[in-house]
Amino acid sequence: MSVIRAVLTRLNRNPGLLVQKIHPLDTASTVPVGEVSGICNRFHEVARQLMHRHEKRSTLEVNDEYDVQDLLHALLRTRFDDVRAEEWTPSYGGGSSRMDFLLKDVTIVAEVKMTRKGLGAKEISDQLIIDVARYREHPSCKILVCFVYDPSELVKNPRGVERDLEKSSGRGLDVKCLIRP
Repeated sequence: MSVIRAVLTRLNRNPGLLVQKIHPLDTASTVPVGEVSGICNRFHEVARQLMHRHEKRSTLEVNDEYDVQDLLHALLRTRFDDVRAEEWTPSYGGGSSRMDFLLKDVTIVAEVKMTRKGLGAKEISDQLIIDVARYREHPSCKILVCFVYDPSELVKNPRGVERDLEKSSGRGLDVKCLIRP
């Protein structure tokens, strides 16, 4: 009982002890990842809203992966000053490729995919596994956000695919996968 009284007294004198302290490095990485995730989570609503313009004005229609990249690029620019498109990766397995977006200041790479007939969960997963291996070698990539736009909901178990891909995290790279309609 005396231990409980001592703990209560200490908490009454210093209520800040109940506040979870966040390591400064944690906020440096989690806040930008949260920003990118938030953009990806709302992407479908933005794409749908663009379809409803005043007086039937022309708009950006999201029909393929390049359209997804264009719209995501614009949305990322609302939150980040330095968004580098088409940055080259180091050579891996005899070749290199281009990453979709590098947010160099926060060491995040955003890789974009869009499902379509013939490009479902298995094919997307295979492509992203290769991307993870490539981006792990890039000195400015500590976090990889894989955004899969699935407007037709071709991926039947999106949370399972996300969890499987996120298991690729490690060895200096944190992988986050978002499959959204």
